[in-house]
Amino acid sequence: MKRFATLYTALDATTSTRDKLDALITYFHAAPPEDAAWASYFLAGGKPRQSVPTRLLTEIARTHAGLPEWLFEESYQAVGDLAETIAHVLPPAARTSELGLTQWIEERILTLRGASPETLRERLVAYWNELDWSGRFLFTKLIGGGFRVGVARQLVVRALADVAGVDHKLIAQRMVGWTDSSQPPDAARYLRLIAPAPSDDANGDAEAALVRHESERGLPFPFFLAHPLQSDPATLGDPSSWFAEWKWDGIRAQVVKRDGRVWVWSRGEDLITDRFPEVVALGEALPDGHVLDGEILAWEPDALAPLPFARLQPRITRKSLTKRVLAESPATFLAYDLLESRGEDLRMRPLHERRARLDTLGVTLADTLAKDLLRVSPLVDAHDWHALAALRDESRARGVEGLMLKERASMYGVGRTKAAGTWWKWKIDPYAIDAVLIYAQRGHGRRASLYTDFTFAVWDEADGVRTLVPFAKAYSGLTDDEMREVDAIVRRTTVEKFGPVRSVTPTLVFEIGFEGIQASPRHKSGVAVRFPRMLRWRTDKHIDDADTLATLKGFIDERAR
Repeated sequence: MKRFATLYTALDATTSTRDKLDALITYFHAAPPEDAAWASYFLAGGKPRQSVPTRLLTEIARTHAGLPEWLFEESYQAVGDLAETIAHVLPPAARTSELGLTQWIEERILTLRGASPETLRERLVAYWNELDWSGRFLFTKLIGGGFRVGVARQLVVRALADVAGVDHKLIAQRMVGWTDSSQPPDAARYLRLIAPAPSDDANGDAEAALVRHESERGLPFPFFLAHPLQSDPATLGDPSSWFAEWKWDGIRAQVVKRDGRVWVWSRGEDLITDRFPEVVALGEALPDGHVLDGEILAWEPDALAPLPFARLQPRITRKSLTKRVLAESPATFLAYDLLESRGEDLRMRPLHERRARLDTLGVTLADTLAKDLLRVSPLVDAHDWHALAALRDESRARGVEGLMLKERASMYGVGRTKAAGTWWKWKIDPYAIDAVLIYAQRGHGRRASLYTDFTFAVWDEADGVRTLVPFAKAYSGLTDDEMREVDAIVRRTTVEKFGPVRSVTPTLVFEIGFEGIQASPRHKSGVAVRFPRMLRWRTDKHIDDADTLATLKGFIDERAR
């Protein structure tokens, strides 16, 4: 536990990629396999389940520290992170634990869930009494379910590749599904992760087909990701060297058919097979040894465009798939790449060849599958970049986010890389509306001392009375200097406090951008927006000039047309 706590603190204390990589390499070289397994699970994005309710955790820590409620709350507001606050206020530890990370996780943390308040109180106090500041901070993060670390997954891959002495692309492939909670990390899995390249790989080529362990046969390949296109696409050269496809707004997924079984994986490495029986039916129709890359979309039969992304959410959030959910959120799989065919890894073949084989597969299966179950993403034809830009302008009417541009000769890489060829996402400009800041809340971590999380409203002019109606929250998009300036205004114009939230006198107008919008009876405004963020501070506008709810709802009507 000490070693991982030291690593966690070191990663949190620096923004240097080189320093983080060095710290990871040092840790993995020294840690025993069982501890390295859990560490790599957490660092790669694995999320520990909350073991202790937040309210009870706070109360036990406050009581043990001997602080009145108001002082603990003020400390929390000043620090901005509950685990860090607890680590600061607890009395010094009486002894030091020498238990390893695995023992702490499996024998202590995992046994806390479901324990009585009395048992939790006794155990937490005892455990805190064995840890120094960094250990308490880490332990409290893990039991509170709020563990996050400022390290990219690719950096973890590079560190493990250094330890294993193999190409990082091989480690990336082996790590797909690594954070699947149905397979807890252990020493055996970790040793397979860092094992030498297969002996039949004479040249040590990390792109060669990987001999998979039986429990890993259903794993997908690492997803190849696109870069955002910020410049004129004419700079990409001859348009005939590129495939153009619509950028769909769904769940990026791979359908894997091996050994007569079907697995469906999301880009986030969640196994979602049981959520999409229609996609499983597609997989069952595939010949064995096939892997498709594509998008799961909500799409009604015979419709010309997909439904909004929100129609897919019940398929993920509901505990059971009722007939009503299946009817209201019909799913289809839109394929745009063929990664494996009859057991042959195609990723190092050029895209135009993979695409031709995908088209042939689609035609072959057309008579086998139910209508619309498998769609092959259509190519967008245009004779030049100007014509393609004109088609891109039709994106919202088509229910898409813009265009994908893919080099015809590109291989299927690992992550967001240009080494295997390039894919670009050429998205349309976001929806934008001018809104008024009405509530503010402090940020977290390094932003804990500033009010940086804001609620925005637009004017509702119903019945001839103008009132501000909240519709979105946002915390990104401003510079550090702007954040500090807005923070000062929030403090000067505070009207009321509701716990950590302040209501302010409406004086500030911001341009708010968002990717999607739909009607929502659960929100006071009647709308829900997707991915809201601040595009700019409109210092040139008075609050009376902010947009109206009617304007906001007009975007929904515009999309429907």
